[in-house]
Formats: sequence, C-alpha cells, structure tokens
Amino acid sequence: MSGVHIHKHQVKSSNLIWSMLLNGVITLAQFIGGILSGSLALMSDALHNFSDVLSLGFSLFAHRLSHREASLDQTFGLKRAELIAAFINAMTLLIVALFLIYGAIDRLANPHPISSDIVIWLSLLGVLVNGGSVVLLKRDAEHNLNMKSAYLHLLTDMMASVAVLVGGIIMKYFQWYWVDSVLTICIAIYLLVVGFDLWWKATKMLMLFTPDHIDIKAIIEEVHQIYGVGLLHHIHVWHLNESELHLEAHLDCSENITLNEFNELLHQIEQLLFNKFHINHITIQPEFKKEDPKDFIVQD
Repeated sequence: MSGVHIHKHQVKSSNLIWSMLLNGVITLAQFIGGILSGSLALMSDALHNFSDVLSLGFSLFAHRLSHREASLDQTFGLKRAELIAAFINAMTLLIVALFLIYGAIDRLANPHPISSDIVIWLSLLGVLVNGGSVVLLKRDAEHNLNMKSAYLHLLTDMMASVAVLVGGIIMKYFQWYWVDSVLTICIAIYLLVVGFDLWWKATKMLMLFTPDHIDIKAIIEEVHQIYGVGLLHHIHVWHLNESELHLEAHLDCSENITLNEFNELLHQIEQLLFNKFHINHITIQPEFKKEDPKDFIVQD
C-alpha cells in the first residue's frame, strides 16, 4: 500500500469535554423545570440535551479510540470507531424524535396549563449553553463526521431551545398552550431530517460504498492516459474514515516492465489520484497478460 501525505485537522477532545459539562448542567435544570412547569416542550428539550450528553461522551470515547496505534491484531488501528459513533448518535436522534412526536400528539389530545415563566427562563439558558457548545465544535465538525454528529445534536438543541423560548412567550401572553405540543412536533421533524442524513452518510462509509464525489469512470479515463498503463480493473474505492480515502485495483501494464519502472508508473498514478480525486491511500496489483477478469468492477 502506498500513501500520499495529507494534512489532517487536529480535532480537540477538550471541546467535547466542555460541551458535555455544559449540557449536563442544562439537562438537569430543564428536566426539573419541565416537571415544575408542566411543559412537554421543555421536557423534550431536556431529553434531547440528555441524549447529547450521552452522544458527546460516546463521541469523545470514539475519538480517543481512533488515535490508537495500529498493531498486529488491529492493522488499521481503531480509525473506524468514529464512524460507528456517528452512526449510533444518528440513531439516537431518530429514536428521540419519534418519542417526542408520540408525546406531543398525546398532549394535544389532553392539553393543560403550563407555567410559562419557567419555560422562558430555562429555554433562554438552553439557547446560551447550546450556542456556546455549537461555537466550540463548529470548526471540528467541518473536518470529522463524528464531530459533525455531536455538533448537529447541539445545533438542533439550540434551535429547539429557541423554539421553546418563543413558545413560552406566546403561552405567557396569549395562553395558547397547544403551541407547546406543536413546537415539540416541529423540533422532532427537524431531528428526523438531520438524523436520517447523518445516519445515511455514516452507513455508506461503514458499508464501504463508493464516496459520492468519486466517479470511477473518470478515474479510469485519467489513469489510462498515463504512458505504460494497459488496463485498470478490479477497482474498489472506499473511506476508511473521514480523512482517509482508499483505492485498490489491478493494473495491466502495456509492457513487461521492471519493478523500478513500475515504481515510476505507480508514482505517476498516485500523484494523479491524489491531486484530482483526493485519494491518499493506493494499492495497485501489477499484471502483464494475466488471465483474470478484466471488468472494472469484479465481484470478489
């Protein structure tokens, strides 16, 4: 296997730790406030915050696992731990959303008065705490799917807190208590949308799907333009984790070249695939007039 050096953004685990502490405080406050006020929206926000604490803890654990060194038993290390964390975090978003919808529908059928002042102040606290956590993780989320899953949890929490705050103000001045349930359903629908998107992205990586931005036909056309290349076939392209994109393939050489000549040919292929397709780990099996399947994609 050959690799091309690529600069990696260094994710800070301390940002996750601070976000966990902040969300632990707001979860406890909103849970107590939800009981005292009778607000399902505030309780749903507390439940979502609690799921954030769990997901942030799991993300932190996975982040640290992913930095373990490779060994004889784990030749890739544990780099895929963060993909698993992103997958599980996405599933928790979907489960929480369904739970909230069920509770909101039940509350619409059985409405009762809500202490709006508690809702207003605790939702305002939720906006500030979650907003701070979102700022902490924003840059890391742009470079890491695991961090993005944690970031999305916190971002949806902040938006939920804003919605609960608006609902609390409406309930205070208009006594429209049904707004509490409607807001809960809106929050839940948004959670379903972002949760499914994250779940699908993590699933595709775990299942070794060809990345969305990769056009295998374009790779073949580009590689075939290199002098000495006969036929690139039996191709696999996949993400090991968020930052490592792998390609393995068989290469029929047009001539019976030496190993030194193949090294030069391989170097040209590596540079091409890295510069044009951002593939930074390449494994090529050289062949010359070998009898094997010559399809671009071969069922192993």
